[in-house]
Amino acid sequence: MDIRGIIFALARLGFSVVIGGAIYEHIAVVPQWSMAAPASLAMFQGEYGLRPGPFWMMIHPVTLVFMGLSLLLFWKTSFRQGLLITLSGYILVLVITFIYFVPELLSITGSAYSVDVDPILTSRSRLWETLSLVRLAFLIVLAVILLKPRELTLKKAT
Repeated sequence: MDIRGIIFALARLGFSVVIGGAIYEHIAVVPQWSMAAPASLAMFQGEYGLRPGPFWMMIHPVTLVFMGLSLLLFWKTSFRQGLLITLSGYILVLVITFIYFVPELLSITGSAYSVDVDPILTSRSRLWETLSLVRLAFLIVLAVILLKPRELTLKKAT
């Protein structure tokens, strides 16, 4: 495999890690914190609270770099269309994430702890979860486009 193939493999791997992280969070984390806010937000409280931000702040730029490099390296091949669609969709998702999902998540999880359930905060949490699942489904569609083989081997793309 040449350098182009390695970079393309790293782009696919990075995007798969993004989706894997999102699936993990939606199975193990989000249902717990969105259940009965603010009482259910205890996992984010205190010095040893859950801090998923560093993972996401690392994986997104790395994935974007490898996808962008792949697009440049495979511009004159059949991989271009899938890469362009996936990268454009991914950038759109990131813009929406920074405009809505991150600020709303920080607002919800930064709420003061209370044993009482706040129906409005719980409703906001559940809406965030539902919209985030739609975002995840869109990312999975993009992954299918990215991972779908355009040719039998990368060698044919040269």
